[in-house]
Amino acid sequence: MMKQQAYPLFKREDFDGFFALFQNNLANFVLIALTMISMGFPNDIVFGRVIPGAAVAVLFGNFYYAHMAKKLAIKENRSDVTALSYGISTPVMFIYLFGVLSPALALTGDPDLAWKIGMAACFLGGAIEILGSVIGRFVRKHVPRAAMLGALAGVAFAFIGGELLFNTYEMPIIGMVVLAIILIGLIAKKPMPFKIPASLFAIIIGTSLAYIFGDAQLSQIKDGLDTVSFYAPIPSLGFLWGIRSLFTEMITLLAILLPISIYNFVETMNNVEAMAASGDDYDVQEAQIADGLGTIIGTIFGGVFPTTVYIASIGSKWMGAGRGYSVLNGIVFLLASTFGIIAAMSKIIPVPVIAPILVFVGISMVSQAFSSVNKNHFPAVTLAMFPYFANYIMTRFNGSAGEVVSKLSSGIVPLGQGAMFTGLIWGTILVFIIDNQFHKATIAALVATVLSATGFMHAPNLALLYDYQFAVGYLVIAALFYSFHLQASKSIKTSKNIGA
Repeated sequence: MMKQQAYPLFKREDFDGFFALFQNNLANFVLIALTMISMGFPNDIVFGRVIPGAAVAVLFGNFYYAHMAKKLAIKENRSDVTALSYGISTPVMFIYLFGVLSPALALTGDPDLAWKIGMAACFLGGAIEILGSVIGRFVRKHVPRAAMLGALAGVAFAFIGGELLFNTYEMPIIGMVVLAIILIGLIAKKPMPFKIPASLFAIIIGTSLAYIFGDAQLSQIKDGLDTVSFYAPIPSLGFLWGIRSLFTEMITLLAILLPISIYNFVETMNNVEAMAASGDDYDVQEAQIADGLGTIIGTIFGGVFPTTVYIASIGSKWMGAGRGYSVLNGIVFLLASTFGIIAAMSKIIPVPVIAPILVFVGISMVSQAFSSVNKNHFPAVTLAMFPYFANYIMTRFNGSAGEVVSKLSSGIVPLGQGAMFTGLIWGTILVFIIDNQFHKATIAALVATVLSATGFMHAPNLALLYDYQFAVGYLVIAALFYSFHLQASKSIKTSKNIGA
């Protein structure tokens, strides 16, 4: 009988994984705080309710995924299992900020009620995530890996690797030095001085250089320390009052919440699939239930943002992290939110110091997408990435600078709307075409017809035939694929008759 391998609670690589994941979550939490305060939400709601609630969700999810990692390690008798990363999805976060909280505050004029409506929306998102787990295994089985990883790689290329590389060059000297350290330590896997984890070494050197070269001011340290205080997580049933408003005067928000909640469910599925491709095959249904429960638990403590399996999971896998980084992240994040350290760090550490760590995550995600599928399916991975390029242009330039997008192409906005679904659909279609499975390509095109006809794709919100041309287009190509299927079937039948 084979001896059971020991699966350590902590190992040195967990510190690299911790700093990468912590910076991912920290960046989102800082954006949440700054945006909500600029909208008009008071500090006591932002730092006393929303941030602690999100931290409780992160604590639950990270602990649970460490537990799942241990189960998988025992089941497969391995010591190199990496726990799934967990946090707030960046695209979902922006939708909840500007699609839920901002209109709720504008309509009610009451920050407390708007916060409770946000809680109700978050609770609904968690419930949909749990309900979505019922079909998670089915979808994972029938949607090609190239499509799922390609759609995810699109997010990594545009929003993580691309945008954060731009941020890296906002302070050229500091950014390039930090990026070089990250590439040496995490890509080439060369040891850092005194065996300091590469991520920590990069943050120390980058932050020091920022103050030495004057890209950061000493006053930022004082401003950061002034934010330190005690913000204990306190349970609240405010979401019950929010649900009442959500299903009355704010019912139009449901048109936004339903598709973005389904997106969150799909994102979890994609990230679990990405980890399976790298060697850690988790149960997608269990992960989706855990995400939903984490979101609901965070809501009870004041959170207003759904959580998900994080896109940084692959980066942690590449670092060689185990489960300790997940445990450490949950604990440290709760402490950091409770004592106001998150706000302080956001003022002290410049963004270009954090950015290269996330560039690494983007590199690892795109690389993983191509290395984990059949070479014949590379074109499907590439095609599935494109919709998120459109989504990036749309979200970054379609506001006050909407004329920029319209000058580039009128197709950018509709292609970027529902980008995750569009990427999955086209990646799936191309895999089936390559594999000569035109009957399956027909089904995928019919699914796309329904999604576009109901507003999940190519529309700003749920609406019946917002633009009929997209639904008709998918219907036409479904007929095209089916004709190829009939032709192939006829050829096979003819061949058999000749052979007989």
